[in-house]
Amino acid sequence: MRRRRLAFRFTLARLALILAALAWAADAYADFRLCNRTGSRVGVAIGYKDQEGWTTEGWWNVPANTCETLIRGQLVARFYYVYAQDYDQGGEWAGKAFMCTRDKEFTIRGIEDCLARGYDRTGFFEVDTGEQKNWTLQLTEKGQTQQFLQQPMQPRPGPPTR
Repeated sequence: MRRRRLAFRFTLARLALILAALAWAADAYADFRLCNRTGSRVGVAIGYKDQEGWTTEGWWNVPANTCETLIRGQLVARFYYVYAQDYDQGGEWAGKAFMCTRDKEFTIRGIEDCLARGYDRTGFFEVDTGEQKNWTLQLTEKGQTQQFLQQPMQPRPGPPTR
């Protein structure tokens, strides 16, 4: 009888661990990721609007042929804005949505009066996530300056690392 109770408790504990792992894994897949599908190192900044207004953040240094999570958790906006620079070959992925940046690591609230506030004014391109809860953006060499390729994020094994 005692062995049965212990086996039952052990089974319940294993089930609880499995359910917790599944819940954590579901959350881990809800991110905005950027994959650098070029042969160069790329610097990336992102802009978005949340309940408090506009924010821009940067820089993520993404090595060639790797991916980086820019925003963790479920996406709360439909549109995100990205600017990227090719550190090795030159070139950029840019657009006409102007936001504030600076040369060093940054988080900047607001997109108005960038120059007057001591920041650079940088053109970001728009990414329409279609209100998906997660998204992966693929940067390609063909996409530099004007074009870019977007695709919904595919499930990936294991937790993201940074």
